[in-house]
Amino acid sequence: MWRRFCLQPHRSEGFKFSTDPELDAKVRDVVGLYLDPPENAVVVCVDEKSQCQALERTQPILPLRPGIPERQAHDYAWHGVTCLFAALNAATGQVTDACYPRHRHQDFLKFLTKTAAAYPGVALHVVLDNYATHKHQDVRTWLARPENQRITLHFTPASCSWLNLVECFFSVITRQAIRRGSFTSVRQLTAAIGAFTGGWNDHPRPFAWTKDAEEILASINRAKTKTKALTDH
Repeated sequence: MWRRFCLQPHRSEGFKFSTDPELDAKVRDVVGLYLDPPENAVVVCVDEKSQCQALERTQPILPLRPGIPERQAHDYAWHGVTCLFAALNAATGQVTDACYPRHRHQDFLKFLTKTAAAYPGVALHVVLDNYATHKHQDVRTWLARPENQRITLHFTPASCSWLNLVECFFSVITRQAIRRGSFTSVRQLTAAIGAFTGGWNDHPRPFAWTKDAEEILASINRAKTKTKALTDH
């Protein structure tokens, strides 16, 4: 009966809809930057990946062999955490990164300064989420300086982290470097992150955004309508 009616009771999926009152405007703004960036400007996607853990496996990692995947011991020793900041150039795939012990507004401002220095003399459009540190008064004061007025922040709607392309890079580095390593210290972890990013920048691969704002908003509205119909029953 389950197969006949295409039912899969063993599966469960979560969902969350944005309640941001400026959802439409923010989606159009961010997607517009991806599909039609301003002329002679650079678009970078910025975010923090907090709680990157330095885990040392209790046994050596067993390398892959024909028919057998790489294997790690389940047990580990914990050596601390770091916070990875990254700015992905939406057009080229180039990544500017830094690791700090925490992700306070002071750390964000330090990284924003580093990102701005990586793209001197051009209009810089920065896509990021609504985390409080990104909107701190010290950040707004820094942006108001004459030399920094070339920098514009663009915020994704609340609960829409998938609109930030740097999340794609975080997914790659997590799967290929952070989770698959064994680190005896935070310093060793940050070195591995730096080495991975360096290799990435030797052969950068941009993530191509394909859907326009109208398609995205229509998809969101269809999902809301479908979910309301199911919950009403």
